[in-house]
Amino acid sequence: MAKYTRQDILDIVEKEDVRFIRLQFTDIFGMLKNVAITPSQLEKALSNECMFDGSSIDGFARIQESDMYLYPDLDSFVIFPWRPQIGKVARLICDVYTPEGKPFVGDPRYALKRVLAEAEAMGYSFNVGPELEFFLFHYDEDGKPTTFAHDQGGYFDLEPIGQGEDIRREITFALEQMGFEIEATHHEVAQAQHEIDFKFGDALRIADDIMTFKLTVRSIAKKYGMHATFMPKPIFGINGSGMHTNMSLMKDGKNAFYDPDSELGLSETAMQFIAGLLKNIKGFTAISNPLVNSYKRLVPGYEAPCYLAWSAANRSALIRIPATRGKGTRVELRCPDPACNPYLSLAMCLAAGLDGIKNKMTPPKQVVSSIFEMTAEERKEHEIDNLPGSLEEAIVYLEKNDLAKEVLGDHIYGKYIEAKKKEWDEYRMRISQWELDSYLLKY
Repeated sequence: MAKYTRQDILDIVEKEDVRFIRLQFTDIFGMLKNVAITPSQLEKALSNECMFDGSSIDGFARIQESDMYLYPDLDSFVIFPWRPQIGKVARLICDVYTPEGKPFVGDPRYALKRVLAEAEAMGYSFNVGPELEFFLFHYDEDGKPTTFAHDQGGYFDLEPIGQGEDIRREITFALEQMGFEIEATHHEVAQAQHEIDFKFGDALRIADDIMTFKLTVRSIAKKYGMHATFMPKPIFGINGSGMHTNMSLMKDGKNAFYDPDSELGLSETAMQFIAGLLKNIKGFTAISNPLVNSYKRLVPGYEAPCYLAWSAANRSALIRIPATRGKGTRVELRCPDPACNPYLSLAMCLAAGLDGIKNKMTPPKQVVSSIFEMTAEERKEHEIDNLPGSLEEAIVYLEKNDLAKEVLGDHIYGKYIEAKKKEWDEYRMRISQWELDSYLLKY
């Protein structure tokens, strides 16, 4: 059932003195974009008549086909609680359409919708619960973000120094005002690192919520004079930030991953879903871990999942099965990081799982012992493969993955690979401080 009608939104905007409405959408690289309108243009926007220049958005459209239309999702309407309460600011999340009235194939939200429709045709709905980590750093005298913070707290610490506790508190209040159900908020393992967990839900809404979450965190941190970053590995030598992704399929109102009669409480569907993820993950790691920097996190020694295995017993495997059973039975993919485009990452996760179900795949045996403590020979004996070790390697696997091409579509697939190759080239040609420190004097 719809949450809002057109008239509801018009009435709220007038009653609450909303002065600006941001029509938001996401580009293929997970960057939030928006066109701001005033209430005088709201009826036009609600009639799907607001247009923007798609050729100005990276990876969207060529100059000769630049006109794009924004179709607001009425249920996404919300007022930003951190903005001034005199002359309020609201937002509507939008789908992108062509002038012919067709969904734009380069819209990541549409890519996720297509896979969700495939799951629905198979009788499934897809629930997701993400765990996003982030760092809070100070700005320098010129207003540029640093990697410095007074906070030296650790896992679950109540910080003795720093503003993190206050910032998390205000973020939580703001998210709750926008309809989030917050389950937990705490300091993470690394200094200046934090996590706020919100309740699982259907994948499209959760992808929208991830984009809203990141905007909220960064906006409120800035109010406190702090910079919030979702960069996966901002500091060498300490843990990076992940976006562990908990997933389950529902069918006929029941959790399709749960089977009380099986040894681990996991259904055949769950095992096939796990097998599909393991088969395809190397082929979409460039989507779930999209930056050069992402692969500085995916290294041994910092609790990051580098190894292709699954386990209901420990956290060292790429795929973990949390202990909860019944309605809460779920599969946790631990490699994605919060820099990813959530629409594309969730689309690939679901498609990979469905691939396993459709082809009745069987996963390898679960790994009970800690993979982190295994030698290379022991991992080879257990046939445990690795995730790609760099963005360059991940791109190679993405180019070979037929499923990714099918899920993303030719437009996103081609534009994404092109941009990531350029990103890698720009990185490999730069001279790093490590090179100067290691070579300049010596050679």
